[in-house]
Amino acid sequence: MEEVCVWFNPGCSKCRTARELLEERDVAAEYFHYLDSEPGRADIERVMELARIDDPREMMRTSEALYQELSLAEAHRDDLIEAMVHHPILIERPIVIRGERAVIARPPERLLELF
Repeated sequence: MEEVCVWFNPGCSKCRTARELLEERDVAAEYFHYLDSEPGRADIERVMELARIDDPREMMRTSEALYQELSLAEAHRDDLIEAMVHHPILIERPIVIRGERAVIARPPERLLELF
């Protein structure tokens, strides 16, 4: 089976539900605590590629207060990615990666698309 990695925030109920769904299916996964070990630009761009995302906003928490504070609504692609690098709280979660595919698991059941 291909390795599974979950960009995970233990304080997020959607992340916890995603973990439960994987455990119910006996899927071993690595849990990347992206708020503690901030992902780099290359990591974010790789996830966008795997999830077939062109617009970084598709993997951003646009309702996050920081998104408004940083005036990102009109920002360009590079600025959005840089914002996620420096402020990972802006990254939508959970993100589930399996092999060469990824999904933003909102709702968490979306992760089942990878299996």
